[in-house]
Amino acid sequence: MALNAGTEPAPGAAELEARRGRQERVSRAMGQLLLRGYRMLGRCCPHCGTILLQDKQRQLYCVACQELDCDGEGGGPAPDPPAASAPSPRQPAAPRPEHCEGAATGLRGAPPGPPPEEAAVGAARAAVLEKLGWAARELPRTASAEGSVQLCALVRACAEALGGLQALAPPGTPP
Repeated sequence: MALNAGTEPAPGAAELEARRGRQERVSRAMGQLLLRGYRMLGRCCPHCGTILLQDKQRQLYCVACQELDCDGEGGGPAPDPPAASAPSPRQPAAPRPEHCEGAATGLRGAPPGPPPEEAAVGAARAAVLEKLGWAARELPRTASAEGSVQLCALVRACAEALGGLQALAPPGTPP
């Protein structure tokens, strides 16, 4: 049993703290560059996954790769970023939104098909129609009065649900 078991940080804690500090420096440097007129793009650096910035000359700039790494993970952003003189990072083959902490998710393009609400209404309508068809087919086969009452209640509930879904559908949508 070790005496210092509770006092020593876990092996990953130092790495986590270093990563957090680096992210704070990247964020601070990005803020400085944005105040100087840089634009934040919806693309990420292919090397480190940091959001790319663009200067007024339309040169791409990765804060993490070009600024912090040049400083040897130093204490902050360089006074004047070498955007025009330093080679810009290679164009990313494709945006990697999962590494951009959500910034590029809007650039994936419109989802195919109708908007999500319209698709959800359509899916619900199809499910209700399927259930209604099943109940209508079962009703003539049901011998018991109780079963018939339950199926009739289901048909009524399906009809009411279809009416409610029709009210949710955008105008001009076929019933």
